[in-house]
Amino acid sequence: MIPKRMAPSKMRLYLNQRQKFGAMRPSTPDASTGSMGATRCIVLAAGASQRLGQPKALLPFGEMTLIQYLVERLESFGLQPVIVTRAELSVDIMLALPERIIVINPNPEAGRTGSLQTGLKQILDSKGGQRAFRLLIAPVDRPGFSDATLKTLLDSETCRCPSKDGKGGHPLLLMAEDVARVLTADPSTPLRDLCSPTRFEVEDAHLHLNLDEPNDLEALQGLVESM
Repeated sequence: MIPKRMAPSKMRLYLNQRQKFGAMRPSTPDASTGSMGATRCIVLAAGASQRLGQPKALLPFGEMTLIQYLVERLESFGLQPVIVTRAELSVDIMLALPERIIVINPNPEAGRTGSLQTGLKQILDSKGGQRAFRLLIAPVDRPGFSDATLKTLLDSETCRCPSKDGKGGHPLLLMAEDVARVLTADPSTPLRDLCSPTRFEVEDAHLHLNLDEPNDLEALQGLVESM
């Protein structure tokens, strides 16, 4: 699907990239595999960003965009993220991250569970059907976790999320049974109703950075400066 209201120059870039890499949906390569089996990864970037006033995924992060930073960081841990976004952001994300797996949630207003189902369908279709795997969920608007936190999650054998000051954070690791519940749920079902992660305490200074309103951009800049 080609997004509407695209500038002619961007349309040419889009069509060139589409011809070169396919319809933004190349087959999913093997993801990180350890003693507990395969770990797939979905980056959620389908939010409308109404309160923020600009697309969260395309926010500047140093010399790159936030979505580039997050995806390349996850890739450095051996993950191969599926990026779920909305139609109007798909071209910009594809141009920022060519040769990545980018899928469009046709109904992003339904909520994050629907976006997860869109990403999971891509994973399952490319792998030829149902297979058990763990799933790391990384929302683009919650980028403040540390490398140590990510490693702890990838080494975990249960559904888990980091916590600081008594409050849970992201990313979230689901087990195969949690993934099965997500797949069969109504798209509008809150994710908190579908899994019960155990929390582990971390010291990540920016764990609770949540890019939701314009005044959160100062905190994002603080994260950039801490890198």
